[in-house]
Amino acid sequence: MSQAAKIISENSNTTTRLDNTVLLTGETPETKREEIRAYFHQTFTLYEKLFDCLATDEAYYVQANPLRHPLIFYYGHTAVFFTNKLHVAKLIPNRLDPDLESMLAIGVDEMSWDDLDVSNYTWPKREEVRVYRQKVRKLVDDFIMNAPLNLPIGWDDPLWIVMMGIEHERIHLETSSVLIRQLPIHLVRATDLFTDCEDRSRVAPINQLLPVKGNNITLGKKRDDRLYGWDNEYGELSIQVKDFKASQFLVSNGEFLEFVQQGGYRNRAYWTDEGWSWRDYTRANHPEFWVPTDTVYRYRTMTQVIDMPWDWPVDVNYLEAKAFCNWKREQTSLSIRLPTEAEWRCLRDAIDTDLPDWNQAPGNINLEHWASACPVDKFKTVMPDGEAFYDVMGNVWQWTETPIEGYPGFEVHPIYDDFSTPTFDGKHNLIKGGSFFSTGNYAIKDSRYAFRRHFHQHAGFRYIESETELTTMSNPYETDELVSQYLDFHYGDEYFQVPNFAKQCAELCISQAEASSVVGAGGRALDLGCAVGRSSFELAKYFDQVVGLDFSARFIGSAVELQQAGIKRYVIKEEGELVSYKEIELSELGLDAAADRCQFMQADACNLNQKYTGYDLIFAGNLIDRLYAPKKFLSMIHERMNEGGLLILASPYTWLQEYTERQEWLGGFKDTSGENYTTLDGLKDILSRHFELLGEPRDIPFVIRETRRKFQHSLSQMTVWQLVK
Repeated sequence: MSQAAKIISENSNTTTRLDNTVLLTGETPETKREEIRAYFHQTFTLYEKLFDCLATDEAYYVQANPLRHPLIFYYGHTAVFFTNKLHVAKLIPNRLDPDLESMLAIGVDEMSWDDLDVSNYTWPKREEVRVYRQKVRKLVDDFIMNAPLNLPIGWDDPLWIVMMGIEHERIHLETSSVLIRQLPIHLVRATDLFTDCEDRSRVAPINQLLPVKGNNITLGKKRDDRLYGWDNEYGELSIQVKDFKASQFLVSNGEFLEFVQQGGYRNRAYWTDEGWSWRDYTRANHPEFWVPTDTVYRYRTMTQVIDMPWDWPVDVNYLEAKAFCNWKREQTSLSIRLPTEAEWRCLRDAIDTDLPDWNQAPGNINLEHWASACPVDKFKTVMPDGEAFYDVMGNVWQWTETPIEGYPGFEVHPIYDDFSTPTFDGKHNLIKGGSFFSTGNYAIKDSRYAFRRHFHQHAGFRYIESETELTTMSNPYETDELVSQYLDFHYGDEYFQVPNFAKQCAELCISQAEASSVVGAGGRALDLGCAVGRSSFELAKYFDQVVGLDFSARFIGSAVELQQAGIKRYVIKEEGELVSYKEIELSELGLDAAADRCQFMQADACNLNQKYTGYDLIFAGNLIDRLYAPKKFLSMIHERMNEGGLLILASPYTWLQEYTERQEWLGGFKDTSGENYTTLDGLKDILSRHFELLGEPRDIPFVIRETRRKFQHSLSQMTVWQLVK
């Protein structure tokens, strides 16, 4: 067992094993409370100790991967996550550091709309983040000890949010270790806690295809499962898997070498279009963690460059694994490909234990052995028919042919609505089995994680031989009910002769800009609460640059998909289980030419990053009565605008404590003298310090379709404000 398998909690005198994942069930709430508390501190400490592998402060600020933030972001991000989610869930009244929390909250995944221009960021000092982490540790510890706790813990319970934060940090324990592995070697150092396997050979075992009996596989877990789960793990999908053959071992560095030596990286025929574009862009001619010298390849672990362990699994992305399989198919004349999620499960079901039930991990996983890979012939699983396979779980993740999507019965968790749905785009493939660095939920049988196909993780692959035709296309239709409803609201049919709200608002914004002596054509506009993007696209007909921001990554993802593909399909309810299928094309709406002038990002309107400034017009459509701090938003919005700029607000003033605490309402109540105080009164009181109200307010009707026979018909009041000296 490695030293990393046991760490001392900072708040306890006991030693806690990493594999003591907390069950959601238990006998007494107080015992469970202490278990969660120990699990939290263990995770928090282990994550901080990972950063001891950075040799200098400089290492915190170097981009290990040009498509991802420097490690200072991830050092603070996992702590910010606790604060943000507890606050969004209304479980804590205040944030700890709004500016730092805004900077370190968003921008984790390699999403196409991420703006990773380093000139846009002034990163905090390492000591500042360290102190913030200490504050979060105390806040969460106090919360665990005082929050209501009922057993079993369900995903509506307060401590589910704590478990969410813990498991989120364990995800970043692994992904941050990959970024450390990608840093220049002089910026990292070995530590006693994270040690490499010493068992290495210059000779790789000979791989062979062995039979695997098919089965009727049921994927997904039930809501009453005893272990914490992410939303994409729940539901149920049954698949009949036919017999196939699978490679006995994961593909080793030694086995992959032949592909490299035979020009696999230079032969277009082996690569998908996406794969060849990636190879052409990166100029890759060997795996990411192979270090070429004048005569040989060496190998990069997290903190060292060592002699090549040819019997360790090769680390590649999906595109490289797919190219190898196509090459292998040509070499053998066999139907070689990667396994699907269900085919991998046929192998995994032969292991009759799961975290946290094992005494010792039956694979190189959970940091119970090393903080590196190990030989591919070290951990054996015997199938019911007597065949032996190795590394069914652990060592490195295994790429599959399956793009991730929700199982039937999938529901979005309301507090983390953008964990899974942004990956349901057909561009993220599942990895299965875990790696040496996978702990907590990462290590369980039901875990479902997916990355973009060009992404490098501690991931490799095994190949299979099967004549079964793949039917793993991701659903091309948007099935998230709320997103589909908004897509229809923005781009669908008009109902009851009420004009399209987003389009009408944008046209009124443009009309006001044209009438202004300050805001001319070609300026910059900010669309706050842009949802799925229609008003942004319409504004881009007039403005040279339009930035659309929304708190929901699900909405932003749809806007980006439309911008990039020009087409989007979605499902809307008719009645009961009956649905209709719709399609949007930007060209048919006359918006394709303007789309390139838009930029969409996820952001919190009450906590805007400093880079969002210098706008000639800001439009906030149906936004202010859904903000948690509308007074703060209105009191600072002038700082983001050019002199003479226009602020245009539209809102039905539907104040609900579900979204906005009563003391934050702008109006809709009796004032201290007992007189009616409207939202317009509140707007005037706040905005008159910096703005002049232009003209009279006007009502803009809008209709939202819920089903064929159920609609919401509302009026949104539009007011136009001009920034004055």
